[in-house]
Amino acid sequence: MQTPRAPAASSRRLARMARERWGDVLTSGAPGLDKAAADFFAALMDQVGTQRERQARRDAWQGYQDKRKDWLLELALVLRAPQEAPIAATPPAPRAAFTVDSGLELVGDDVVENKIIASRIALTVMEEVATEFDALRLRMRSLEQTELAPTDMLRPEAVSLKLVEAWLKVGLSRDDLQMAVEPLQRAMSALLQSGYQACNKLLADQGVQAQQEMRVRMAARPSGSGASSYGDSGSSGGGLASQALQQSRQSLQSSRSGIPHSGPSAYPHSGGYSGAPMGGFDVAATPLLRARQRAQGVMVQLRRLLAPAMGGVDLSQAPPASVALAHALAAHRVQADVYYSTMGAVVEDYSPAAVVQLAGAVRERSAEFKKKAETDSEKAIIEVVALMFQSILSEDRIPSAIRVWFARLQVPVLRVALAEPEFFSNTDHPARKLIDRMGAVALGFDSASITGSALEAEVRRVVQVIEQYPETGRRVFQLVHDEFEKFLAKHLTEKQRTNQLVSVAQQVEQRETLAIQYTIELRTMLSDMPVRDEVREFLFKTWAEVLALSAVRHGAQHAETASFKRTAADLVWASSAKPNRGERAQVIAALPDILHRLREGLALVGVAGEAQDAQIKVLTDTLAEAFLSKTAAIPLELIEAMARRLANVEEFLGDAVLGELPLDAEHIELMTGIDASAIHVIADNGAPVDEAMVAWAQELVPGDWFTLDHSGASAQVQYAWHSRHKQLHLFVSTDSISYLIQLHRLGAYLQSGLLVARDEEGLTVRATRDALAKLDANPERLLE
Repeated sequence: MQTPRAPAASSRRLARMARERWGDVLTSGAPGLDKAAADFFAALMDQVGTQRERQARRDAWQGYQDKRKDWLLELALVLRAPQEAPIAATPPAPRAAFTVDSGLELVGDDVVENKIIASRIALTVMEEVATEFDALRLRMRSLEQTELAPTDMLRPEAVSLKLVEAWLKVGLSRDDLQMAVEPLQRAMSALLQSGYQACNKLLADQGVQAQQEMRVRMAARPSGSGASSYGDSGSSGGGLASQALQQSRQSLQSSRSGIPHSGPSAYPHSGGYSGAPMGGFDVAATPLLRARQRAQGVMVQLRRLLAPAMGGVDLSQAPPASVALAHALAAHRVQADVYYSTMGAVVEDYSPAAVVQLAGAVRERSAEFKKKAETDSEKAIIEVVALMFQSILSEDRIPSAIRVWFARLQVPVLRVALAEPEFFSNTDHPARKLIDRMGAVALGFDSASITGSALEAEVRRVVQVIEQYPETGRRVFQLVHDEFEKFLAKHLTEKQRTNQLVSVAQQVEQRETLAIQYTIELRTMLSDMPVRDEVREFLFKTWAEVLALSAVRHGAQHAETASFKRTAADLVWASSAKPNRGERAQVIAALPDILHRLREGLALVGVAGEAQDAQIKVLTDTLAEAFLSKTAAIPLELIEAMARRLANVEEFLGDAVLGELPLDAEHIELMTGIDASAIHVIADNGAPVDEAMVAWAQELVPGDWFTLDHSGASAQVQYAWHSRHKQLHLFVSTDSISYLIQLHRLGAYLQSGLLVARDEEGLTVRATRDALAKLDANPERLLE
């Protein structure tokens, strides 16, 4: 039976009692925050370090000792302030962003910094206290008939901001506060958890139920409901929910060992990666493959967790959504349409505080959806998706301007997860791939550099398409994923300097590829011909370069290139024996033109002056010896066949294996006009590299971020481009320094740890892991 609503006066009294209890708990727990900070700064004193580091730690410790009593008093004062629900008021007139007298200096930077630190604290705290906070929020909503305001002291972000403001008000350093964020987060989590528990117990004892608890008292579902195979759901102690919950708990316990949280060698052998040698090397040799194995392990653990709640439903099949939940999702779709139709009239809030509020909105939205759900499978899916998005929103390495848009994907992803449970078992599901790609690309930026950028605009466009697309399944995610990849291919190389470098690097690889291919073809053509060694060496080592460079610059069928191809055949003809007078006359007549074209070709590849004269002398001496030779000449039909094949040799060219490319920064500077100091060319040096590392280098995905150690300096770099044959790879740092690395050297950098991925695992896999950890700690939330 539903609990009768308390009279209005009684509701106000109960709400006031809860808020007073909240203030009491916060005030009494403030010394715990002080102890956490004091212990942290004391522990810093025991750490080894340079003299400068030790002095900085001593200053931080001494500064806190001098001000800790003042901070504790100020903190107790603000936490003990009257605990009343904030009353909506007319917002004050906006302050001017700057004045002329201030030299155009921004006003309120300290306020922004305070909110950023408070948001960082609150995000972690909210992850720990979400369940108790939700229960209290629902109870207070039923008593006060309104949602908690963003500045309500019952919210973790409001308490966090008061902590930060009190710290700075007494003169403590903001830098020291940033150092002590983690211990303060832990202490705050424990304090707020105890406060929420105390308030919930107080109200529960007075008969005030959270809406989730009221649902437990509902009558049993009809026998035809989706998950009735677990038995009667009519009793709260031994029905469907408790049985499924028990099985989920057992699944979590049995699969804990399946997912390592750290360590390069601990991973499950699952999902097709057995760890056995393949192709001569161990597939577990690279962090990429180990990450893939760990990701597969996460999916295995998630499947085990969801299996009881899904009632044995195959994760590859789509269970129909309940009517009420389907209507709720449709209503959100209408809200999204309204949002985008009025988006131009509002200014988006991309602040860290906005992300904190969105994390709360994710939790509240999932609670509303759970009320509409009719089966345990729906509740479980809603909960896992909500936990994943809470994790994504807490990923502070991704700018808040991107996380704000990620928050809007909660409902579209929930639709897909309900319709395609494969989302939970397939790391290559388009929805996962899209979120991973957008998160990986944004990982290396800060909010200042990404807000208003083309990347932020593209992420916004992608989210809008997903929310408003007529179809809600994997097709829309695959569509925008492909569009995002096309955007990246252009965006990563569109800067003029990068574009020039890419163009030249591509030409270098193309020229080298063609040179090798032309050499192979010339060797094949001349294998059965009696051609002098000097001519063979010239054609293989020099003239193949001439043909390749001409083909790159002008085209393979251009008249200039065709002329150089004909010259190769003419040189072979002229260098063969000429036993009769007629043939000698032909050589004498053709020789000036052959030598002229040889000099043009040598000049094209940079051989001039004395070096060119020396090459021509070797050839003319060889021709003179052939002129006097009495041996048999090469049949003219063979020469003509060679000329015809050379004219269309591109039709016969196969894939060439590139060796060392002639790369250096000065050469690139000459070809592009870019200052060589902004280019680091890291060429192959012959060092031995495991083939597994070379294979890994060829799998790198443009857009991902890495930490690169080169010449003793460390840089954050984004993988921007690779050449057609993946022999050349371009990385660009945050300060616009370019690193052009050859394939085997790139493998060597990966092998030695000089190039380390900033995110090997992927955003959605990490979010799934975080969700599993929270469900491990509190399995009941899965079906609440």
